[in-house]
Order: sequence, then C-alpha cells, then structure tokens
Amino acid sequence: MANGWESKSVEDQQITQQEQIRTQEVVDEKERLGRLKAEELRQIQALKLTRARICEQIARTSNERYTLLLNTELQQIDGELAKLV
Repeated sequence: MANGWESKSVEDQQITQQEQIRTQEVVDEKERLGRLKAEELRQIQALKLTRARICEQIARTSNERYTLLLNTELQQIDGELAKLV
C-alpha cells in the first residue's frame, strides 16, 4: 500500500513540475512579445521623427534636385511606416 501512495505523490510532483514549466514558457513568450512590441514602437517613432525632419527640409529648400532626393527618402519612409503600422 505504501508504494501506491509514493507513486501517486511522484506523479503529482511530475504534473506540478510540468505545469510550472508550461507557465514559465507562457510568461517567457509574453515577455518576448512585449520586447518585440516595444522595439516596433521605437522604430515607428524614429521613422516619424525622420519623416518630420525631411518634411521640414522640403519646406525650406529651393533646390529642385535636393527636393527630389528628399521626396524619394520620404516615399521610402512612408513605405516602411506602412509595413509597421
């Protein structure tokens, strides 16, 4: 009879350990996703700041070639923002 109780206890411990491992995996995945989301938000913010700077430069310049270059950069940034948002 003692062996039956011991094996049941071991089984319960194994189940508990498996549940703890699964719980930790879920927590790790949430943390990873949180870090990815934070990085994505930083990228979006950086692109928006760059976009604002380029728009300001376009408004200030009278050089047509420079304006074309800035417009090309602006299109690239808008494309990257579209991918992220």
